[in-house]
Amino acid sequence: MISYQMVEHGKPLQKVLATTPRPQGTEVLVRVTRAGVCHSDLHIWEGYFDLGGGKRFYVKERGCIPPFTLGHEPLGVVEALGPRARGVKVGQKRLVYPWIGCGKCAVCKAGQENYCVSGTRFLGVNRPGAYATHMLVPDPKYLVDIGGIEDSFAATLACSALTAYSAAHKLPPVGAKDEVAVLGCGGLGLIGISVLREKGVKNIIACDVDDAKLAVATKLGAKRTVNTRAADAAQQLQGIAGAIDFVGAAATATLGIGALRKGGRYVICGLYGGELVHPLPPIAQRAIGIIGSYVGNLQELKEVVALAKKKKLKPLPVETRPAGEANAALEDLKSGRIVGRIVLDFEKVDE
Repeated sequence: MISYQMVEHGKPLQKVLATTPRPQGTEVLVRVTRAGVCHSDLHIWEGYFDLGGGKRFYVKERGCIPPFTLGHEPLGVVEALGPRARGVKVGQKRLVYPWIGCGKCAVCKAGQENYCVSGTRFLGVNRPGAYATHMLVPDPKYLVDIGGIEDSFAATLACSALTAYSAAHKLPPVGAKDEVAVLGCGGLGLIGISVLREKGVKNIIACDVDDAKLAVATKLGAKRTVNTRAADAAQQLQGIAGAIDFVGAAATATLGIGALRKGGRYVICGLYGGELVHPLPPIAQRAIGIIGSYVGNLQELKEVVALAKKKKLKPLPVETRPAGEANAALEDLKSGRIVGRIVLDFEKVDE
């Protein structure tokens, strides 16, 4: 098998040839055909998350130690089964759910593996991921049929669409005239607009610093847009019922929370970094909610896929690139040159 491995944080990924693993027990060997490139990959590649105030959380503390294979948006074909694997057949195309928990803690048993206490089996985060021709999946139950969905778009469902879907469900009830702000119109925010529209939100405000991304957001269904570099950006957002922060920076948090009406809710799922300093009394006085949302659970992914199959999610712009361009993809994403999502094509990789 071939993988594009992070051999040192912040350095170019290296093409590595290794023996293809054999599935054991309930494991499934998946031949990867598509792998989405996510902004979280950048943080893992760089080796840390910014906690603000000069503090950092280093991914090595969660077991992500080079050499390591990134990629948590895998789509592929079942190539081999362990002796106890049931429910899929060799040759079937499947989307891989990557947020795999220990399966033993109370959180996992409640169906929330993405919130697992240990969180040590997330594919592409602390277990080998999808920037490879092959990957092992612990159990067939983490494979989802995506028949009828275009491959590259399907690959983005396991993270970007799932994250947006789970975050949208954490908003308060929204009336016909209520406005919801989408903070950040990258790959997450753009599919978030589509998710919110399907959820029945009619008045979506797309917010970004890039007018090109705002133009795409309008095409996908945003009612109006706000360039957050504008001096009056905060005033343009006042009175919103909710905000989903797909950036997760100090500036977007301050903007979103400050614009909420009484009883509004701010949902953060972006991981750009920084820290929030906010006076406490107004949180109670305004009865606002501040809640975090991290990816989504397996059931939510199945619901997202069902929506995509019914054409109820309008696809965001997706650029498919050869797998060998993984480094360029990370650099382009880091520089902000990407509108939508990059997906790597592993079908033509020569071993």
